[in-house]
Amino acid sequence: MKRLALTGGRVLDPESGIDGVYDLFVIGGRIAALKPLSHEPPLGDGWEVIDCRGRLIVPGLVDLHTHLREPGEEYKETIKTGSLAAAAGGVTTVFSMANTKPVNDNAAVTRYIRKKAEEEGCVNVFPVGAVTLGLMGEGLTEMGELRDAGCIAVSDDGRPIVDGSLMRRALEYSKVFGLTVISHAEDPSIAGNGVMNEGVISTRLGLKGIPNAAEEAMVGRDIALAELTGGKLHIAHVSVRGSVFLIRAAKKRGVNLTAEAAPHHLTLTDEMVLGFDTDAKMNPPLRGREDVDALREGLKDGTIDCIATDHAPHSSIEKDVEFDYASFGAVGLETSLPVMLGLVDEGFLTLDSLIRLMAVNPAKLMGLDRGTLNIGSPADVAIVDLERKWVVDPAKFKSKGRNTPFKGRELRGKVIKTIVNGNVVYDGEI
Repeated sequence: MKRLALTGGRVLDPESGIDGVYDLFVIGGRIAALKPLSHEPPLGDGWEVIDCRGRLIVPGLVDLHTHLREPGEEYKETIKTGSLAAAAGGVTTVFSMANTKPVNDNAAVTRYIRKKAEEEGCVNVFPVGAVTLGLMGEGLTEMGELRDAGCIAVSDDGRPIVDGSLMRRALEYSKVFGLTVISHAEDPSIAGNGVMNEGVISTRLGLKGIPNAAEEAMVGRDIALAELTGGKLHIAHVSVRGSVFLIRAAKKRGVNLTAEAAPHHLTLTDEMVLGFDTDAKMNPPLRGREDVDALREGLKDGTIDCIATDHAPHSSIEKDVEFDYASFGAVGLETSLPVMLGLVDEGFLTLDSLIRLMAVNPAKLMGLDRGTLNIGSPADVAIVDLERKWVVDPAKFKSKGRNTPFKGRELRGKVIKTIVNGNVVYDGEI
């Protein structure tokens, strides 16, 4: 039975309230013991020892929103490369969205994803099934079949469910199987063929804009349907101030509702588009400063429950074109933690609250025994050098995707090692 000892690091586990210098012991893939730093003789044979002095030890991060592209678009990403990218970012659990080719709308595709993850992946991969057949927004999938095959939630992410009566039935049906419906909140009749945030910048550039109302209208509708049905609703990639207000008010009324925000929406504005850089083109688009500030306040007061990357890799075929024709999306698995550590540096979040938002809360939302270093829990761990500075170079990514708006930016904080189920799956020191 494999034994692993992480010695002398600062262990931070918001779930158990631990923050101090400890030795952490892993046996058989699970957290076996946590002891204050000792100066006893070295451990006996059979132990692999990792010296963590001067480093931070936290639960492996849990990302509720990733696009692994397999099956069907392996030239953009695969389960193997996507999970390697996750490990490099300290992410030990990812939720793989359903907009693959073929769509994950049946048990056969779900089983394929799980099998590939077991054979080639290095992190925990939980498939998210589609809400509607083929993501066409016309007929519901067999959610019970998807759940039994291994899906942990359902979503048509990438496309909104326009038909309100269908969304109502989805919330009612999913409730029977204990599944969360993850909403891509966008009214396409308002968004039109916009390519960036509607505002001063879009006017200056002559680009078609997507107004805040496109998101707010759908968030309001979905909240009303969740309140009506009692179904469990999760709003993906919240990007505008009005959505934060709606979610906050709904939670006060007791609606069964959670929400996420992405690092790019929490740190960047639509001014990034001024150079017509297609890596700054995502959906929902980068918004204005007031929206960024509202999202941050939502993080602080619990309106927004967690941070998720919306990791969306594309190749140069989709990105090295005119802005109007470029695909929406940016990669984020390898940069999410250091980008968010910037909010800690600014004093906006504490380190404890950040790890809660990126590990503890997303695991709890989906009922997983992850995101914690409690004794007996799976040994999913990230070891971080908080002081290490590095420049984002997409050419060095583990992901096939190079489309990041953070390219060339100096960040502070680097994942040194990532452990999944007691196995070191990423070693940044080699």
